[in-house]
Amino acid sequence: MALQRALIASLCAATALSGAAAANDYYVSLSGGVSLLSDSENDGRFDGDFTTGQGTTIPLGTPLPDGTSVGWDTEFDTGYAISGALGRRFDFFRAELEVAYQANDVDTHTGVNVADGLALGAEDAGVLISGLDTNLGVTVSDLVADGQGQIDTIFVMANLYYDFDLGGPLKPYVGGGAGVGFVDVDYSPSATAIIQDDATAFAYQAMAGVTYEVGPATELFAGYRFRSTTDVEVEATLFPADFDIENSSNIVEAGLRFTF
Repeated sequence: MALQRALIASLCAATALSGAAAANDYYVSLSGGVSLLSDSENDGRFDGDFTTGQGTTIPLGTPLPDGTSVGWDTEFDTGYAISGALGRRFDFFRAELEVAYQANDVDTHTGVNVADGLALGAEDAGVLISGLDTNLGVTVSDLVADGQGQIDTIFVMANLYYDFDLGGPLKPYVGGGAGVGFVDVDYSPSATAIIQDDATAFAYQAMAGVTYEVGPATELFAGYRFRSTTDVEVEATLFPADFDIENSSNIVEAGLRFTF
């Protein structure tokens, strides 16, 4: 249903943009900024029976039944976001279609646990590999602390803005949007592929900022946006489990808008 609502919103925006318009009603915009991706609580469950490898205190072959919980927390480095949009003005309102790209590298993973809170951090990482009968000589905590990987998302959004006309070259604005996020998740700490999967999720955003009129057909703008998808449903690569990954970002951006 969420994806259907997003597609309907996109079609409505496209219909609005296709109508007859006076000169300078249409515009294109380009922007770039800093993406601060919030920490993710990666909640998952085994989707089949799993038997552990040799841990430190957990012996080889310990069964973890189908449905057993598994999860950890992930922190991200500061990333970047870029976008382009085609829009049309309606007096103080603007409607637009936007395509955006956002990428953030993983900083670290912490707090690996199974079975509703059983901490694995101090266990030898061999416990994660079913059938492994020797220790790897590194703990789970040390293995996942090396935060290789990233989350990147392509957004297709339908947005609506309201511009406040204060009678001068500066115009504050607020806006919101909805659409679809195509999300790629790569969690590969210590070059170990734990999750490498992609998924599609409903996306939404809220924006606020200010526009400065440089000339009759050119505007500079700077602003803030909160952009998020619903939890991203992906499958683990290292062991049989499904996860819900959080994907919400605070973005500070600047850009140019050209009317025609």
